[in-house]
Amino acid sequence: MPPDVAEQAQRELKRLERMPDSAAEYSMTRTYLDWLLAMPWSKVDPETVDIEQARRILDQDHYGLEKVKRRILEFLAVRKLNPEGRSPILCFVGPPGVGKTSLGQSIAKAIGLKFGRVSLGGVHDEAEIRGHRRTYIGSLPGNIAQAVRKAGRRNPVLMLDEVDKLSASFQGDPFFGFARGAGPGAEQLVPRQLSWRTLRPVEVLFIGTANVLDAIPAPLRDRMEIIELTGYTEEEKLQIAKRYLLTRQLTANGLTSDHGSRSPKRPCVVSSSTIPARRA
Repeated sequence: MPPDVAEQAQRELKRLERMPDSAAEYSMTRTYLDWLLAMPWSKVDPETVDIEQARRILDQDHYGLEKVKRRILEFLAVRKLNPEGRSPILCFVGPPGVGKTSLGQSIAKAIGLKFGRVSLGGVHDEAEIRGHRRTYIGSLPGNIAQAVRKAGRRNPVLMLDEVDKLSASFQGDPFFGFARGAGPGAEQLVPRQLSWRTLRPVEVLFIGTANVLDAIPAPLRDRMEIIELTGYTEEEKLQIAKRYLLTRQLTANGLTSDHGSRSPKRPCVVSSSTIPARRA
C-alpha cells in the first residue's frame, strides 16, 4: 500500500480491534479494510509501446479504418516519447457494431496492459462513479475502483462504454460540475485528478465510447478527443466477413474444413410423423 493508504488502514484496524462484533460499524469497517487489501497496489504491468507491433495488431484485428489507426498510432507514439505527459482521453463515437470496444482491446494488447470495461449506460447516480459514503449500509467504491480491482493491475486500460448514456435523476447528475471542472465524472476522467482516496496511486488509461455526441455535455467533449467511426461499405463488409467473421463462426461452432468432405451428400427426407399437427 502507499504510505497514506497504509496509515488510513492502520487507523481503521485499531478502531476495529476496539469495536465489538455486534456493533453496527463493525461490518462496514471490515468491508472497507477488505477493499483496501484487495486493491492491486503493487501489481503493475510494464508498458511496452512498440509502434510497429501496434500497427500489426491493429491491422490484424481490424480491416480498413486507416485514419482511425493512424490517430491511435500517433497517440501511442506521443505516449512513448513522454510517458508522464497528460495525454487526451480518446473517445470512439459511432453506431453499434463498428468496432469501438475491439479497438480498445487492441490498444491494450498493443501496449501489454490489462483491459477492463465499465458500462455507464443507465447510470444516474453520481455515487456509482465516485463511490458511496461509508455510513450507508452496503456501501461500495465506485465503478472505476471496482474495475481496477477486477483487472488485478494498478495500470489497466479501462473502456468507459456508452458515455452518452449517462442520465440525471433525483439522486444526482453524473455530469454535474463539468462546467466548473469539478464534477464526479470530471474527477474520474481527467488524468492525475483521481480524487477518491484509494485511487490516487492508480494509473489508468481511459478510453471512452459513445453512439452520439449530442448527449455529451460540451465541457466533457473538450476533455476528450473525438474519433468518429462511420459505417462500412458493402465491399468492406464482404472483406470483414471473409477475414474475420467466417473463421470466428467456424471456431465457435466447432467446425473445420474436413466436415464438409466427410458429410454424406443425401437429400433431407422429412416424414409426416415428424411434423407436429397444427392446432386449431
